[in-house]
Amino acid sequence: MIFEHYILLLAVGVFSGFINVVAGGGSILTVPSLIYVGLEATVANGTNRIAIFIQSITAVGTLWKEVRDNLNFYIKLSLITIPGSVGGAIAATKVSNDLLEIIIGIVMIMIIATILYPVKKLKQVEPNPKITLNVALVLLIAGVYGGFLQIGVGFILMAIFHRLMNYDLVRVNIMKVFVVTFFTLPAIIVFLMQGKIVYLPGIILAIGNAIGAWASAKISMKKGEKFIKFFLIVAILMISMQLLGIF
Repeated sequence: MIFEHYILLLAVGVFSGFINVVAGGGSILTVPSLIYVGLEATVANGTNRIAIFIQSITAVGTLWKEVRDNLNFYIKLSLITIPGSVGGAIAATKVSNDLLEIIIGIVMIMIIATILYPVKKLKQVEPNPKITLNVALVLLIAGVYGGFLQIGVGFILMAIFHRLMNYDLVRVNIMKVFVVTFFTLPAIIVFLMQGKIVYLPGIILAIGNAIGAWASAKISMKKGEKFIKFFLIVAILMISMQLLGIF
């Protein structure tokens, strides 16, 4: 890797850390960026988890006042995802680099569709803090996906907490960040044991992610939303087409 690659990772880290905390999807940029600078897809997938973990800890620390009062509830939600995260991470270390690049490209295009798809606002109803069987099942599945790929898992968690448990988007965002922090650590351990993490690019990316996460947690969720969405869609489209060999 050359010096310019580290500057690129730092810049991508800042932007992805910001959008990860605001909504999700930052790994859509970081994983392909790691592949771009020379890492194999399976190694990029593992290395990215260092940045995700540092970014998430930073966001949780910044939002600690909101987290503290619901800590036990958030831990219960997070524990459900851990078996899935471990299983997903193990599976991710077994797939070929070529297959993983194709999967990443397809997932990125699918996420563009979810960003563009108009979602009707839900009627204001009371949150349901009960962890039902359906909620537990989809959280376990989210853990599997998060352990396997991570890209877009924030969108999945937000849908669970908003659509199934009726929490408002501010609370949903806090819950998402906490759960991601919790299930990312065991995934990192799996990738480390399989030799799928390169430290220096991961640390550079993590520094950028932490800066972006801190700024995002301080800024209103609506500020700059249209610009972020447009920039993200264009970047995702270009990178996914490259991964799929379209250009």
